[in-house]
Amino acid sequence: MSEDTLGLKDKFCFGLSAIPDQLTYQAFQFLIFTFYFTVIGLDITMMLLIYILWGIWNAINDPLLGALSDRTKQKGKWGKRKFYLTLSIGPLCLMMILLFCVPTGIEAFYFLFIIFLFELVYTLFDVNVNALFPEMFTTEKKRAAVNLFVKGLTVVALIIASLLPTILVPTLVPGESAPVEVVEGIKLNYITAGVALAILTALMSLPFFLWGIKEKEEVQEQFEKRPSFLKSLKITFTNKEFIKFVIANTCVWYVFNILPTILTLYFVHVFELSGNSILIGISLMLAFVIAALIMPLHRKLGAKIGMRNAFMLTLGLWICALFPFVLVSGEEFLILGIIITALNGIPLSGALFYVDILHADVIEEDALKFGVKRSASYYGVNAFIHRLGIIITMLTIWVVFTGTGWDKTYTPVTSDPALTIIGLKVLIFVFPAIALIIGIVTMKFYTLHGEKLERIREELKKYPELMPK
Repeated sequence: MSEDTLGLKDKFCFGLSAIPDQLTYQAFQFLIFTFYFTVIGLDITMMLLIYILWGIWNAINDPLLGALSDRTKQKGKWGKRKFYLTLSIGPLCLMMILLFCVPTGIEAFYFLFIIFLFELVYTLFDVNVNALFPEMFTTEKKRAAVNLFVKGLTVVALIIASLLPTILVPTLVPGESAPVEVVEGIKLNYITAGVALAILTALMSLPFFLWGIKEKEEVQEQFEKRPSFLKSLKITFTNKEFIKFVIANTCVWYVFNILPTILTLYFVHVFELSGNSILIGISLMLAFVIAALIMPLHRKLGAKIGMRNAFMLTLGLWICALFPFVLVSGEEFLILGIIITALNGIPLSGALFYVDILHADVIEEDALKFGVKRSASYYGVNAFIHRLGIIITMLTIWVVFTGTGWDKTYTPVTSDPALTIIGLKVLIFVFPAIALIIGIVTMKFYTLHGEKLERIREELKKYPELMPK
């Protein structure tokens, strides 16, 4: 696909891949902890244990599915990435409903089972759609152009995933000692939101499947160069630049995980918000709208100072954007809290934009060394590592909640409400700031930038089979 033929339709239809990818995962992130902790009433320690088991499952699931895709031969018109994408999209839509259909009496077991199943189906979709990106778009210019659509539509997905549930579930968190009928009504609202998300995911996927996938045919010689699963894992985990990138990316995903997970409880307790869940959705929507509007500036910044340097600058800006959360408390500061949340869209935009381009550079350096692109293998291992961020998120929440007077279940029991607020502020600023500092320091030692990166790109031009047009 040459620069001349990379038209609006090509960019938009591929960009639509972000809807099923991010709509489902953001809804999972935004709703699942709150639903199972506050509505279903699972013990926080039990939830931590389940998340740890889920992380162990990811250690098998993500790298295995990535390697499976890379080791699959072309299936005629279905390709191989498209084959797995088609196989996964229906079950992924169904997951949006099943996540909230919890049988009575086996709530903890069902939570464990359903997040395992969700992760299997989601990863099958995610690693293959991400593998297409560096394979279909083979220069930084094309990747930056397409990534504006991918991340712009990612923002659309994030808005829908954050706003739609707050409309269909007016009360995300039941009040203390809420009657059974009220809790059952909230459960039904969550299921309704899941149905709406499933329908939207299916509808928005169609243009991507029909017109957005133009998979390159892999010749037998290239396929035979692919290493075995275990050798592929060894190569991936010993790639120093990949390890640096993935540590920084995991730090970013830790922040991505903890903010939507804790934001609802933060608004409820710090701003004394009872009901009016729509205000939480609006604050997130504004953040995502700002993220979309500011993204072209991130593209220009990355082109001017380099994607790695722009990424580091963005992480530093994000620390500054999170700090005001520490300074506000009380119902009278609710509007200011919404504004602070919205302004976090500026660094969020950059974090979304730069990571895929940086990751593509890692994949191409590896391709130059070994003569074959292993995109899905890298995305599978990357997914496994940054999914560990969710376990770290849950450990963080568990430590803070058990240390600031929360009961084993949702209701805080401390006699000092200020302690509850302090705990939530620590969760929304201190731990994310530490993660972002680690990300900045790690990327300081990342070497795929400047003259070295330009040399790699020039060398790749000698191998057209690695950079197909």
